[in-house]
Amino acid sequence: MIVNQGWRAARLPLATIFHRFAVMSSGTVARGRASHGGDTNLHPYHFPFCAAILDAGSEDAARNGVTQLNDRYDPEPRWPAAIAVIAVGGLYLALPSFLIIGPRWLFPAVVFTLLIPTVITHQAGKHHWNKILGFGVTGLVTLGMIASVVLLIAALPAHKESPTQLLVSAASLWATNILVFALWYWRLDAGGPHRRDSRVGHPDGAFLFPQMAMPADEKVKAGQHTWSPNFLDYLFVAFNTSTAFSPTDVPVLARWGKALMMLQSIISLTVLALLAARAVNIL
Repeated sequence: MIVNQGWRAARLPLATIFHRFAVMSSGTVARGRASHGGDTNLHPYHFPFCAAILDAGSEDAARNGVTQLNDRYDPEPRWPAAIAVIAVGGLYLALPSFLIIGPRWLFPAVVFTLLIPTVITHQAGKHHWNKILGFGVTGLVTLGMIASVVLLIAALPAHKESPTQLLVSAASLWATNILVFALWYWRLDAGGPHRRDSRVGHPDGAFLFPQMAMPADEKVKAGQHTWSPNFLDYLFVAFNTSTAFSPTDVPVLARWGKALMMLQSIISLTVLALLAARAVNIL
């Protein structure tokens, strides 16, 4: 009898064994319910060791009803980031001719051309190529913004631009600065949007959002235990950085985040405080 029970236990799939170990390691069923809002089907990502084992054996886990790690219940929508990229192209069209390199249509056309396969690869589940194309699009709009800022600074001593052109240029570049750095924060934090989709909640990252500092029981009561940031949250961080020149309610933890925030603040200060102020004085 003991031999038969041992043989049946040995035949259990490895993923199932570690899934059961994960549930047992969480403590009692009552503690599991209290920590997860009454849900006893604990997600493997609550236990990092077991998550790594289950991730390696995802096919075995699928056959035995274990929750897939690469599919979140509420995946983050990508259309806000796509609209931000389109908006950057539209703002580039609004710039005066002396801030544009080449034909006016060239830069937006290249951006839109790269955006199309980026959307297609996401819909097709080609996450590796989607990540490469996403970085390509974000890098391209960043280079376009920096080139326009440099051309604007170089054109100031000549005094050839009118006050209206300076105001339009300052407003367009300031808005572009917010959108571009929001794309970078969204693309880099916690491994990017696809990596954030592969886990429940947002336990760690480069930015300390207020929801991350809430106690576990308070998160459950507020319905925020599965909360994860999306593009609007990073757009809010970028907007505050460009207006206050510093973080507000979202402290930055990672060094790369601090470096990007410093760069964003410098560009915003150059465009808003210097160029726009000079344009107002000329009026």
